[in-house]
Amino acid sequence: MRGGGGVRAGSRSGARFEGSIRVKTMNLDLSLAPEIAAKVRLGVLVLGGVRVKDADPALAAEVDGACAELRARYGDVKSAEVPGAADARTLYKALGMDPTKTRPSNEALLRRALKGEPLYRINTLVDALNLSSLRAQLPFGLYDLDQVRPPVVLRRGAAGESYEGIRKGPVHVEGRPVLVDATGPFGNPTSDSARTMITTATTNALVVVYAPAGYAPARLGAVLDATSATLVRYCGGTEALRKTVA
Repeated sequence: MRGGGGVRAGSRSGARFEGSIRVKTMNLDLSLAPEIAAKVRLGVLVLGGVRVKDADPALAAEVDGACAELRARYGDVKSAEVPGAADARTLYKALGMDPTKTRPSNEALLRRALKGEPLYRINTLVDALNLSSLRAQLPFGLYDLDQVRPPVVLRRGAAGESYEGIRKGPVHVEGRPVLVDATGPFGNPTSDSARTMITTATTNALVVVYAPAGYAPARLGAVLDATSATLVRYCGGTEALRKTVA
């Protein structure tokens, strides 16, 4: 997702929530537009009070180990043939996107791992999220919740709609699935926005897991369990909200 193989981050300013206390009491309004509702299932996490650092040696070692394990098991096969990778491709096809042209973010991470290329290192929250996406083989979105203005809806992009990408130019989303809040579009299963990106100043985070509609709820729950545990292990904080949207 996120600029050539995973979530990326950079600078940003402004805030709309006041720390983790307020986020603990919120009920995030996030829905699916009718034209997309039968095609996707979302897993949603809100983490409050996270502490994001530039790097963590233990996290870097865990990421490297996960990549080495995948390479040892599947280094001789194509990324699309790795167990689990088909789920993201099923999602993209259902949403009218060609996954061989617009690569699911999880598969971009997987391709780097299989080639022996290191994953991008951004900060501890982004790196831990990329590790979770690599293991689950689903595209994830990661957003600074203090930069999001609910309600949020996943819908198809309108004609000419776009947002500023992270370390890239405009991300054009016309006809593509896109998360939209009161300010405008800010993320999709492939690329996140500069407006809501994660930095070391982030204290409240929104995680969105994009899965195909047929993805079993119990399986998605297990993905959320593992993701929450990994993010809290390296960034602290507490799980303030969890839900699925379908």
